[in-house]
Amino acid sequence: MGVMSFRDSMFLLAESRERPTHVGSLLLFERPEDAGPDFLGDLHRRLVSSNEVARTFSRRAVRTVGSLGQWAWEDDDDLDIEYHVRLSALPRPGRIRELLELVSRLHGTLLDRHRPLWEFHLIEGVEGDRFAIYFKIHHALMDGVTGIRHLQKALSTDPEARDMPPFWQVDPRSKRRPADQAPAAVAAPRESSLLSSVGSTLAGGWNTVSAAVTDTARTATQVLGVAPALVDALYEGLAHRDTALPFEAPHSMLNVPITGARRFAAESWPIKRIQRVRERTDSTVNDVVLAMCAGALRRYMLDLDALPERPLVAALPVSLGTSGEGNQLGAILVTLATDEPDAATRLERIKASGKAAKANLDQRDPMAIAALSLAVAAPLPLGSVPGVSSMINPGFNLIISNVPGPQAPLYWEGGSKLVGMYPLSVPMDGQALNVTVFSYADNMEFGLTGDRRSVPRLQRLLTFLEESLVELEEAADAAVED
Repeated sequence: MGVMSFRDSMFLLAESRERPTHVGSLLLFERPEDAGPDFLGDLHRRLVSSNEVARTFSRRAVRTVGSLGQWAWEDDDDLDIEYHVRLSALPRPGRIRELLELVSRLHGTLLDRHRPLWEFHLIEGVEGDRFAIYFKIHHALMDGVTGIRHLQKALSTDPEARDMPPFWQVDPRSKRRPADQAPAAVAAPRESSLLSSVGSTLAGGWNTVSAAVTDTARTATQVLGVAPALVDALYEGLAHRDTALPFEAPHSMLNVPITGARRFAAESWPIKRIQRVRERTDSTVNDVVLAMCAGALRRYMLDLDALPERPLVAALPVSLGTSGEGNQLGAILVTLATDEPDAATRLERIKASGKAAKANLDQRDPMAIAALSLAVAAPLPLGSVPGVSSMINPGFNLIISNVPGPQAPLYWEGGSKLVGMYPLSVPMDGQALNVTVFSYADNMEFGLTGDRRSVPRLQRLLTFLEESLVELEEAADAAVED
């Protein structure tokens, strides 16, 4: 039994029916040219024919006396692979609209805590002779960036590759796809009783308790580090006013208690269009992505008569480590300048804010970054307490993640070509919308995950993202002409 880190266990502690805390990915594939009519059915039967699972995907979350009440990981000796790996079909004509509706419903349901915290859905009947995969995994097990990179390990750049391993048979910590390595097999079921549970706890008791005590001490250190890190950040923000300060974000329609129902919208944009704006405005790709989101949110909220007078603030996740498991993320804050009607000026303000935040980040060690991230997120659990959300400013208005991905096309079983890879994330109380962007081949893949009730007509943001990019392209062209 391994005790979870404090950061990982937070996602279990914060979870409820109204606040599922799993992440996911929607993968869209073209069927192989030689695929028969029962291609997906045959594939599903093959995938569930073996109970071989990498250890990360064969563990379930538990709390015991031996872990001092903290969450820990325990091997599931009776894993039912058919429960985790499922086959679904879209009604005709199988448009992307129907696919996104299905994925929205799947993403709004809780994972079963009595089992390993992941599900894999094969979805057939997508128009254009395509099929899809929806894969979800609990945030306590790994963050979204790690999850997407893990999926890549089970894919190949070779369209002729065959006998690809399922995603759950690949060790997330491996640096290459272990084609010649057999995954850990799930042990045969064994009897479970109170006596055997107590015996197991006593047998490994000292190691488990020692790990729990160590983790508790580490947690205390992180918590004690919050105050000085927050003071430093405030000082830097006052010295460099372009820095977005913690708790400076305005109240908005996004910062409200949420329900458990989700809506998901996704679209791809050619990287060449974003690169062209980047080159002509001396920006980064991330600057342009943030400016696209800022322009889209401004239009969306103006349309709903809900745009705050002060600019929205985005939290941008940053990596704190290289481990293949768990959560290795902190965050920086960047203004979105949504109070600015001019696209060119808005982009310049976003650039300045991002530079100031990164300069501040470069001066800190990972512990200070983690402590500051904890301070920024501190009001989130209070969002569901009546009256509190109106008294405390949100640490930020939404999370926007930009994850670099593979530049070459990828393939899966039978030469199925991956044509779209869209991330789904975790809305929370006080954070009703999450935007995650993933680069793949020649495209930037935008995934928007929102609370179904608090973020109405979410799909309109896709139209506004296009309009925002056009506006940035026009501003970039005008700057060159000047």
